[in-house]
Amino acid sequence: MTALSLAALATALLVLPAAAATRRLRALRPPDRGRTRGPHRSVAVLACCVLVGLVGGPASLIAAAMIAAVLWRARRSRAVRRSRLAGSATIAAGLAAFVAELKAGAHPAAAAAGAAQDTGEPAATVLTTIASTARLGGDVDTALTTLACARPELAAALGPLARAWRLADSHGVPLADVLDAVRRDLERRVCFAEQVKARMAGPEASAAILAALPAFGVLLGELSGAHPLHVLTSTTPGQVLLVLGALLISGGLLWSAKLTDQAVRS
Repeated sequence: MTALSLAALATALLVLPAAAATRRLRALRPPDRGRTRGPHRSVAVLACCVLVGLVGGPASLIAAAMIAAVLWRARRSRAVRRSRLAGSATIAAGLAAFVAELKAGAHPAAAAAGAAQDTGEPAATVLTTIASTARLGGDVDTALTTLACARPELAAALGPLARAWRLADSHGVPLADVLDAVRRDLERRVCFAEQVKARMAGPEASAAILAALPAFGVLLGELSGAHPLHVLTSTTPGQVLLVLGALLISGGLLWSAKLTDQAVRS
């Protein structure tokens, strides 16, 4: 049953998120404009699940599919959370340039266009939308709300920005002061989220270790000669226990991920 263990280990390694150094190196590499990336990781994970099913039976396939789905969901959730925080931080930096242009006496359309040239995405898209809408005399509040619907990862930042613009239009509050308050609020939110994320690293690691303990127990049983893999993959009670154990592990991972996500969002 060594092949079953190796296939399960390969599946776990394939769904692990990339390290910070790897992400930085990928960011330095120029994008491949002439070709599209294929779903190599998904195909590899699917192949590993099929291998597990062929070696260990249908229950092994079900267990591997459940755990792989939970790990993929956790990886996707982390990516969305990073994208949301990065978007809020970039929009806050863009608002700082926007406010500086407004305080220098520029028209809102010109100020937004100038700030968009000095900032990165997604703040450049937000500021360009503001500039084009204000230049044409449109409703900036509605434009920002529409953009938030199209880009859900930016909704946490665009919501306060749209309300601030509506407040300035309705009550005559200086636009620069209101937008500066939104900028400060976004910066505080990003700082708080980063602090909570750093503090939750320990509980997340503990949850991952607890989830991996059954696999280590099976491995120790194989090394000691008890052959638990034979029981789990070749007997009916073992197949049932394998699916039940994978279900419990998946439920624990989902519950711990829900708790950590709530802590970061609060």
